[in-house]
Amino acid sequence: MDQKQLLRLTEIICEKSYKEGSFTLASGQKSDYYIDLKATTLDPEGAFLIGSLTLDLLKEHKLAVEAVGGLTLGADPIATSVSLVGFLRKMHLSAFIVRKEAKSHGTSKYIEGVENLRKNSPLLILEDVVTTGASSVKAIERLRDEGFHPVAVVTVVDRQQNAEAVFSKMGIPLYSLLTIDALKKYLKKN
Repeated sequence: MDQKQLLRLTEIICEKSYKEGSFTLASGQKSDYYIDLKATTLDPEGAFLIGSLTLDLLKEHKLAVEAVGGLTLGADPIATSVSLVGFLRKMHLSAFIVRKEAKSHGTSKYIEGVENLRKNSPLLILEDVVTTGASSVKAIERLRDEGFHPVAVVTVVDRQQNAEAVFSKMGIPLYSLLTIDALKKYLKKN
């Protein structure tokens, strides 16, 4: 991965998304810090860096995927950024969205963008911040139920709370652009 881009992404996350206090996470756990990554993923520079670094990570780990996405809402802007930066690099990576609940009208589907996916195609699951991995587990299960083949999870920030073991049991590796340790180390130095 491009280290200058990674450093700049770290700066943006620490400036816009990292907060200290008393928080309840989506997992129900209590924490003395919170990473609201949407402030970074919805920022044009943050989105570009995430897309670029994710593609670098795919290349570094020799991961061949045809599409990127994950559980709404955290994965949505990341999927778009990876897909668009991929297009700029002459890579065709469709984006998809996995709904938390089936659409209550129209097609009643769980997966948006499915028209751009081939059955059994290798998919990359994206996550903004991984704690327990529950959001990505739900996305992986829904995709597998629909005949698709998730091959890896990439998160922008891994809180390092054992999600890697959860995915490993599913036969899925977890890769991260940053860890909470890396963010805290940066914050301590700056």
